[in-house]
Amino acid sequence: MKQDRIKLEDIIVASHVLKDVVHHTPLQKNFILSEKYGCNVFLKREDLQVVRSFKIRGAYNMIKSLPEEKLRKGVVCASAGNHAQGVAYSCKALEIPGKIFMPATTPRQKISQVKLFGGAFVEVILTGDTFDDSLREAVECGEREGMQFIHPFDDAKVAAGQGTVGLELMNDMRKPVDYVFAGIGGGGLISGIGTYVKSISPSTRLIGVEAAGAPSMRESIDKGEIVTLGEIDKFVDGTAVKRVGELTFEISREVVDDIIVVHEGKVCTTILELYNENAIVAEPAGALPVAALEFYREQIAGKNVVCVISGGNNDIDRMQEIKERSLIYEGLKHYFIVNFPQRAGALREFLEYVLGPNDDITRFEYTKKTSKENGPALVGIELKQRDDYGPLVERMQQKGFRYSEINKDPHLFNLLI
Repeated sequence: MKQDRIKLEDIIVASHVLKDVVHHTPLQKNFILSEKYGCNVFLKREDLQVVRSFKIRGAYNMIKSLPEEKLRKGVVCASAGNHAQGVAYSCKALEIPGKIFMPATTPRQKISQVKLFGGAFVEVILTGDTFDDSLREAVECGEREGMQFIHPFDDAKVAAGQGTVGLELMNDMRKPVDYVFAGIGGGGLISGIGTYVKSISPSTRLIGVEAAGAPSMRESIDKGEIVTLGEIDKFVDGTAVKRVGELTFEISREVVDDIIVVHEGKVCTTILELYNENAIVAEPAGALPVAALEFYREQIAGKNVVCVISGGNNDIDRMQEIKERSLIYEGLKHYFIVNFPQRAGALREFLEYVLGPNDDITRFEYTKKTSKENGPALVGIELKQRDDYGPLVERMQQKGFRYSEINKDPHLFNLLI
């Protein structure tokens, strides 16, 4: 059923519904990013929200709007994590039952948080590998048990709740806002923010940001119709959806000025920089807008820019993978299958004459259980500078070491690394 477009008034009403439930999160000028990009960069800190994500806004606004008889039967939702936490928090606050379907691939930290926020009022069901798998199961459960399904993005009340992020940032800015950067998953956040921002400041440019592994809104807008992606990279789990919403698609193609697609490795570099330079713990989806600034460097020079840090639910167990992805993207980590010449001292020669003075072997293992000395080996090498790669490869060739670079073979990389 086609939903009505959300209006400015819907977002204002939502702000009153939410005023005693959510935090009015800070809008902070970031001096490091401002200096780096030659502009005024402000961060809207939804990572400091009550459930460490903006999702509580839409979830609570939708659930609170339900009639009493619907509330008594309870609600059901599907989520990769943050929407689930918002629904769980709402269930406990309103003392209603909830069933929450999450992909089996969801980080443990997010699952634990859902149980913490919902307490005895919610049941968590892990199913499927992606959000779309969980979505299908949740919808069927709602229909079967008469529970109201709370969509994570494709709902007018949800989008209006998310739009209160835009209301707050526009109220808090004392200067005209030239650019707003926000991540896109299913499109609820960008739709809500865009509706409010464009209503009061049409000249503000709204830039959506998607991960390269799941550019569902970018492809849909390019083709003029909603596209269902085949395979997606689930690393940026907060935005990893195969299909955007119908309502959010219609709104987005009117209010979004551009969509930037960012490589997951760049997102990882941004997560590490935000943590190391600013002590900000951003989840991959939360780091997307800041990661996109690099690709808009010329346009934003001298401008007032707001980046929405949409969430901070990052599992510390993922940090090693985040560092690895960052190093590979930055050209500082390379994996090779090296065939050592069948002569004594070949390994020592590799260490002495092939490795540069600042190169470091971070992984070394023979690929055969027998005849190790003459067999190929998996070698991981970390460089200090990207430019050290060329000389490294040249030295391998000069010394007669035959090799295959795994980084350039996605199938082999996923198999071995």
